[in-house]
Amino acid sequence: MLSYDVFEWGKPLKKAERETPKPRGTEVLLRLKYCGVCHSDVHIRDGYFELGGGKRFHMSERGMNPPVTLGHEPYGTVIAAGPEAGDAPIGADRLVYPWTGCGLCARCREGMDNYCMAPRYIGLHRRGGYADHLLVPHPRYLIDAGGIDPVWAATLSCSGLATYSAVSKLNPIPPDEWVAVIGAGGLGLTSIAMLRAMGHERIVAVDIDSAKLDAARAAGAAATLDGRDAEAPKKLREITGGPIYGAVDLVGAADTASLALGALSKGGRLILVGLYGGEIPVSLVATIQRALTIQGSHLGTIAELKAVVALARQGKLRPIPIQKRPLSEVSRTLDELKAGGILGRVVVET
Repeated sequence: MLSYDVFEWGKPLKKAERETPKPRGTEVLLRLKYCGVCHSDVHIRDGYFELGGGKRFHMSERGMNPPVTLGHEPYGTVIAAGPEAGDAPIGADRLVYPWTGCGLCARCREGMDNYCMAPRYIGLHRRGGYADHLLVPHPRYLIDAGGIDPVWAATLSCSGLATYSAVSKLNPIPPDEWVAVIGAGGLGLTSIAMLRAMGHERIVAVDIDSAKLDAARAAGAAATLDGRDAEAPKKLREITGGPIYGAVDLVGAADTASLALGALSKGGRLILVGLYGGEIPVSLVATIQRALTIQGSHLGTIAELKAVVALARQGKLRPIPIQKRPLSEVSRTLDELKAGGILGRVVVET
């Protein structure tokens, strides 16, 4: 099998060849067709996440040691299964739920693998989708996405799932209230599409790239704001007519979180998704007196991914711009993502 792997943190991915694995036990083997290239892989390739205050969380603390095959948005054809895999859909195309847990803890038994304290995520702890074959630990992680463009479907297992789970944490959103989407990259555009799919229209998108703000309007944002503007807090209030109901921060930087917190109404909610990194001072008294909620949203469950697929199949969820590239260009794509040069999403074809 062929893959593009991290052999040294912070360095370009390198082509690797090894024997194609054989599924054992409950495992299933897929011949991959597509894999989305997610911005979080930029940080993972670098080998760390910025925690703020000069502190870093290194991938080695997650049990990751090179060589590592990244890629957590895989889509392909099931070609083989282990003897305990039951009625695995041999010959069928499937989207992969990559956030696999230990399979034994209470969270995993509840179908919340993404909250497992001993995760075995595909593309992090297990070999991922920047390859032509992939082992998946159990058929329950295979999602039927028939009726959806498979290139788009590949992006749903992370950007689609993560934004659905994040936006759902704001529900129910009163129709006359405003929600801010901070960051109009792939996740931000998907968040706008997700809010629209759920019936909400009063969305203001914030970014520092004019092309991305144009894309946000095309995706359904009612208003946009340049986050570089020195008067961005004031202009945000002018757009929305006052404080906002909630915000989803797809950047996750100190500046973006501060802007969102300052804009919230009493009882407002800030949902943090982006992993740019950093920290902010939070007044405990003000948080209490304003009854604010600051909540992290980490990926999503299998049931939530099935709900995302259903929205897409019903035509309620609109696709965002997607580029298709050969697998050999995955490292270059990560470089462009790091530089902020990608509009929408990129999916590599194996």
